[in-house]
Amino acid sequence: MSRVVLGRATPSQTLRAWCIRVLGTAGRQGPALRRYRASALQCISCAETWPFWRLCRTRETIVAVPPVAPINSNPRLRFGDCLTEVPELRRQFGPFQLAYMDPPFNAGGTRRARQTKGERATGTHAYVDYWGGLDDFLAMLRPRLQVVYEALGPQGSLWLHLDHRAIHDCKVLLDEIFGRSHFAGEIIWVPGNGGKRRNGPSVTHQTILIYAKGDTLIWNGDDPSLREPFADTSLKMHFKNVDSAGRQFRERVINGKSYRYYADAGRRIGSVWLDCPAMSANTPLTNETTGYPTQKPESLLERIVRAATLPGGAVLDPMHGSGTTLAVACRLGRNYAGSDQSSVAHAIATARIAAVHAAQTAAKERAAS
Repeated sequence: MSRVVLGRATPSQTLRAWCIRVLGTAGRQGPALRRYRASALQCISCAETWPFWRLCRTRETIVAVPPVAPINSNPRLRFGDCLTEVPELRRQFGPFQLAYMDPPFNAGGTRRARQTKGERATGTHAYVDYWGGLDDFLAMLRPRLQVVYEALGPQGSLWLHLDHRAIHDCKVLLDEIFGRSHFAGEIIWVPGNGGKRRNGPSVTHQTILIYAKGDTLIWNGDDPSLREPFADTSLKMHFKNVDSAGRQFRERVINGKSYRYYADAGRRIGSVWLDCPAMSANTPLTNETTGYPTQKPESLLERIVRAATLPGGAVLDPMHGSGTTLAVACRLGRNYAGSDQSSVAHAIATARIAAVHAAQTAAKERAAS
């Protein structure tokens, strides 16, 4: 493994301040620091891996250890930075009808994966979500959003998933990259977590910005996953007609044109999604859970994939994490491709996709027997 010796640390220093002194400048983190932060720092004495701002107290030499690319049997999953991997994925598997991007939230700290029983806090290091401030976070994200934009097809769309920490600034970035007129809407996703803040309103939702590559985007508004039942009051008041097949309906005339609405078809859902709870993906009690931090529920990604792609279409997740987007896309008959520079994420996603393929093969064998 290639190791770059950085020097010696002392207990009086934080490793973050020490790294800034060695690799960057005191006022601004240099590109070298950002490069090493993307991997991990390892002490050659105790062999422990640390987030870049923590300090190994052994006073031994600290070295930067670039991630070791795992053996990959699935060419649709690439281990590495999406900045360099997405153009290659686009060449092989694109252009893409959908890119779902769930980057770090600039929340600070280290994220760990629960790979056995126990708390994530003691689990395997998955990734670091510290960028030195919002400006550095946006500087990291801008070129990656650009390569994702270039990977989309003419009717493709980007769904960028963030929270209040950076979503407003990222909308400005996307207005610049896609064009303000290509903003197609936003989804307010409510994971279902309770409020914790005591001195003001708790932010208990996350936001997904939707941008179209071209003038139009694929939108399957009549898909059942994008519809919900009419309210009971509405059913009782308005749906009093019955057709020859026994279906209840109502008719409305708008600007001289008649529209028929069937009760069993439901109504189109709005932009606030309350019915895709995060707990289904983050409790050890469900088979869906992988233990990866910030894993999103399959119900959320299934709705997005169904909304923005056609059967056989190509789906990209440039920061795939646990692989939820890719697993759902594969299960729904879409072509998938993704990348991640976390070896933990890559291993989890690879195993997850393999399980989906195995289930599909077994289903075909049962149907043929």
